[in-house]
Amino acid sequence: MAEPNSVIAFYDERTLSHQPDSDAPFLPGRIDRRVRELLSALKVPWVYPEHAGRLTAIHHLLELEPVPGVAFETGKAATREQLGRVHTSSYLDHVYDLRGQNAWLDVDTTAVSPGSVDAAEVAAGTTIAAVEAVIQGRSQSAFAVVRPPGHHAEPVRARGFCLFNNVAVAAAHARAELGCERVLIVDWDAHHANGTQDIFWADPNVMLFDIHRASPFYPGTGNLEDVGVGLGEGTTVNVPMPAGAGDQAYLKAFEEILVPAANWFQPDLILVSAGFDPHPFDLALNVSYEGFAVMTRMLQTLAHQHCDGRLVFVLEGGYHLLSLSRGVRTVLAVLAGGEAPTPGLIGVAEAQAAAAFHRQAFTSEDPDSPP
Repeated sequence: MAEPNSVIAFYDERTLSHQPDSDAPFLPGRIDRRVRELLSALKVPWVYPEHAGRLTAIHHLLELEPVPGVAFETGKAATREQLGRVHTSSYLDHVYDLRGQNAWLDVDTTAVSPGSVDAAEVAAGTTIAAVEAVIQGRSQSAFAVVRPPGHHAEPVRARGFCLFNNVAVAAAHARAELGCERVLIVDWDAHHANGTQDIFWADPNVMLFDIHRASPFYPGTGNLEDVGVGLGEGTTVNVPMPAGAGDQAYLKAFEEILVPAANWFQPDLILVSAGFDPHPFDLALNVSYEGFAVMTRMLQTLAHQHCDGRLVFVLEGGYHLLSLSRGVRTVLAVLAGGEAPTPGLIGVAEAQAAAAFHRQAFTSEDPDSPP
């Protein structure tokens, strides 16, 4: 058995080879084409938001501020069989045909460069490697620091910067090869996991709990009433949030929805689609580093209660490099046994000290008289 709080962070430089060219021609009729034309008129360059710097920023911070107890490993490429558990053969053929090319895949956001298909295979395979490390007992928890992200990728198409649905591929692998009967996926990215939802929409053995900014925020899916169909009815749990929602709302949803749902579902493994765009620096929501820390601790507790501590995080979104890298480090520190500070208390002691300092200045009954 792994030592308590043992953590492996999986980081593979092959995922850096996904470098879409923002100057590649857009497909006819793309709304992004019009957006880019407007930006060009304003002399503002258009840059593909999901870039290799996201991972290098995380890696550099962890080199500067290592987390004691966190070991690093490289990943591996997913096989076609592993990808084919959640994506159709025709879709895989289409993506493989784009190996070595610059091209746009979808009608909104997803492009590839010559190294993108290889990088996407490694992203999915590295997520599998993280799950295998936990199931095999080499570590109690793991974090797959991968890109391109995955949770928008549907069975038949790419969307939202995503080529292969990394967390879905790993969940399917855990069930097919590693003896897991029930897998809980928790997605706290600011954007709804439309792809993950589609893949497991009718599957009673995979529960998706997704808290996200509500429609019409991209991708416009994940309504409260969307709960799955057939045998899978009830194993899709959507919690749409208004713009500006933060720690209090997220922790209330975890306490009052996720915890009873997990207790009912009894998972063998918990996977987390961890996007860090709910942080205010990404201008979508207002979850703090402390909020991420407490959510991580709650997920640790659920994993210990239900599945021998087996907990795997998979990187999704987050585009402000500071909040992204600091958010990942926050999660790793909690997984490795660090404290989870109480949200909302940051600055309270300083405010109290300042109040004591200034208090005498405002006690005179006559504001014109000297203090």
